[in-house]
Amino acid sequence: MCKVFKVSRSGYYAWLIRKPSKQAIENHALSDRIEAIYRSGKGRYGSPKVTRVFKSDGIHVSQRRVARIMRSKGLRSVIVGKFKVCTTDSNHDKEVSSNILNREFTATSPSEKWVSDITYIRTKSGWLYLTVIMDLFDRKILGWAMSKGMTAAETVVAAWKMAIRNRSVKEHMIIHSDRGVQYASHEFRILLKSGQIRQSMSRKGNCWDNSVCENFFKILKSETGFNSIYDSFEVARREIFEFIEIWYNRRRIHSRLGYMTPEQFGNSLIKQAA
Repeated sequence: MCKVFKVSRSGYYAWLIRKPSKQAIENHALSDRIEAIYRSGKGRYGSPKVTRVFKSDGIHVSQRRVARIMRSKGLRSVIVGKFKVCTTDSNHDKEVSSNILNREFTATSPSEKWVSDITYIRTKSGWLYLTVIMDLFDRKILGWAMSKGMTAAETVVAAWKMAIRNRSVKEHMIIHSDRGVQYASHEFRILLKSGQIRQSMSRKGNCWDNSVCENFFKILKSETGFNSIYDSFEVARREIFEFIEIWYNRRRIHSRLGYMTPEQFGNSLIKQAA
């Protein structure tokens, strides 16, 4: 073998007993930890967020180094594209509200501005409809409902009831949505009026007025393989529950929240106020 590779016998044996360098040992440990973070996130984190996880654990490592190791291991994050799709159907004769929110997607306190939207989920047994309500303060999904029908009671009313169980509302807070018939319904307006909630709606044909909520669905679609057809209603419900309650609200870090999860961001405010 030494003749084949044109190396001396002493050099070959020196190579065999050579101890790995400190950097090689560190890279091996980092590689294992990076893969563990990547797998626990189901491939949803790229190098920026993996680096932030290290930082939150008190470990300093550059994003460049993390990216290099991820490339060497073939670890690529799920890519979330920019919001493009508009699914709103506002063809009805009900009263609509003006756009009070006006694309002001930041909030300085909880229950100042909420946004809501409905999307469609395809299963082998038929269509399901997912309604969500998000607080713009911490981007947490406070309420959500999955239904086989599109009535106001099954969609926005059900999601609203969950949201107000999870977080108290404030008088004159804003709830923004598109002009869909469910949001313009008498049932939903009565609920808002009883709590003195201000209703805001996107301008006709302008999905960007509710882009934060629409973008949540884009994330959901990309990170759960939403393009595929679920085997059944039950499978869809289980996977959506896992994504919202276990992953998105409690484990998925957000760059707009200082690389904290919605739950961490909300808890940090409580600690500051204490």
